[in-house]
Amino acid sequence: MIAAVNVTEFCTVGDYLIYRMKEVGIEHIFGVPGDFNLHFLDQIEASGEVSWVGNCNELNAAYSADGYARIRGIGALVTTFGVGELSALNGIAGAYAEHVPVIQITGAPSTSASAQGKRIHHTLGDGDYTHFSSMYKEVTVAQTSLTADNAPEEIDRVLAACWLQKRPVYIYLPSDVCYQSVPCPKGPLSLPRFSSDPGRLQSFLTLAAEALNNASFPVILADYEVSRYHLTDALRSFVNHSGYPAASLSMGKGVIDENHPQFIGVYSGKISDPYVSSMIDSADCILSIGVRLNDVVTGGFTHNLPPEKMIELHPSCAQIGQVDYPDVVMSDVLEQLIPRIRRRSMEQANLLSLQARQSPRIEILSPHGSGRISQERFWGMISEFLQPRDVVLADTGTALFGAISIPFPAKASFVAQPLWASIGYSLPALLGTQMAAPDRRNVLLIGDGAFQISAQELSTLLAQRLKPVIFLINNDGYTIERLVHPIDNPYNDIQPWNYDLLPHVFGEFGSFISLRVTDEIQLAEALEKAELSDRLVFIEVVMDRTDAPELLRSFGNILTSGSPVKPLPVS
Repeated sequence: MIAAVNVTEFCTVGDYLIYRMKEVGIEHIFGVPGDFNLHFLDQIEASGEVSWVGNCNELNAAYSADGYARIRGIGALVTTFGVGELSALNGIAGAYAEHVPVIQITGAPSTSASAQGKRIHHTLGDGDYTHFSSMYKEVTVAQTSLTADNAPEEIDRVLAACWLQKRPVYIYLPSDVCYQSVPCPKGPLSLPRFSSDPGRLQSFLTLAAEALNNASFPVILADYEVSRYHLTDALRSFVNHSGYPAASLSMGKGVIDENHPQFIGVYSGKISDPYVSSMIDSADCILSIGVRLNDVVTGGFTHNLPPEKMIELHPSCAQIGQVDYPDVVMSDVLEQLIPRIRRRSMEQANLLSLQARQSPRIEILSPHGSGRISQERFWGMISEFLQPRDVVLADTGTALFGAISIPFPAKASFVAQPLWASIGYSLPALLGTQMAAPDRRNVLLIGDGAFQISAQELSTLLAQRLKPVIFLINNDGYTIERLVHPIDNPYNDIQPWNYDLLPHVFGEFGSFISLRVTDEIQLAEALEKAELSDRLVFIEVVMDRTDAPELLRSFGNILTSGSPVKPLPVS
């Protein structure tokens, strides 16, 4: 038991690693068993400190650990050497791209086998056991191969790097090392944080305050780095004090309460709500907090953010115009800039909040009729269905652009992959987010194409007796690809499934509600059942393959018009 760590002088390498992971907040470890990790899995099972969650495959385990980390602060998975860790590599790359702290633990062949270069299974048969760890160097910020001599120091080092940089790390754990004896932790793990250079910080604060106070119309743009570094409360305090209009980007949807009187909406370049675009375009000083731009969040790089207007804050650095300020930390700036800036009144800010601009809310029980469900009506009804503190997940494609378009209730969290954009991510991520926050309702929005990538993880959700609400948007294939490249070719078609029957295949009868809806009356009834259910709810929503959220249509048009390659006529 790990508890013995506190009262004995020595423990095993495996117990040391488990203890440290529990210390940083991990209570569930995802993965798939394999012969090189089984001894470590035995230690997890015996620990009493963390719980093992077996996935259907390693890619899904990486997605689950990613989702868990986005809600809990850090996540972990265990795979076997070679075949297992390579299956997880795509998920780890996504976590690296989107700054998600995940610990990848590879159960590896024994040290004697690798030293002798034995030609064993899961290797390439060339005696070199370093191929796969070398691949992981490209998508992790720290790597280690554990031995009895280095384990305590190396475990502490890579976990600290994971926590500080909010990106994955890689731990290579040979099967004969996990039970070897090492000194127990002598004290709590020292978790580092970025610190500001005092002189640079003061110089930056002086110039930033001057620019903001002299601006006629300053605005705030906030994004996902705020949530990764647990600074949503600090951001809220700054927004409240400043009085500035505030917008988010889609990767950071939810970092500002969307019911806040200063929140104007989500900025997506030229495809934004016209009011949001006009507010950003007319600003003469833009305070960018935790923003990292990419094509999806900027509407295909159609944003208008001139460098001369920008003040940028990042976790460990800042920038004004073209001048960089290394070692000026976002958290310090948010706190220390407050007393230096002049607060603007609502009249001075001249803003109309998103909440004030919303049409009267759609009544769930007042559907328009028995016709086929439109995307516009569906997303309006979902907006009404969402509740404060919900965790909302959306897969890449129709679901992502639809979710971006609707207002979220207070304290809702948004989980999506706008940058890495790996379809199928969200269903396994749901397993992670729901286990990370069992007291919050999780709502998944996923298209039929994405669902077919990782559908088997529905069985794990049912096995764990979790109770999310899953909306499967059945619009007959890859709608986003049809809009991006509007040629009616069959590669965007997928095999139709009887989606609503899958819970019956994967789960125990009585542990779920599964429904298929084709019109608004049925959808309204399904939403009412979901509101009252104490079980997993799976709702297949059938929509037309040519229908799409307006934001997705606009994005597709921009990508199509900007394509350097014109499609050849089909003969």
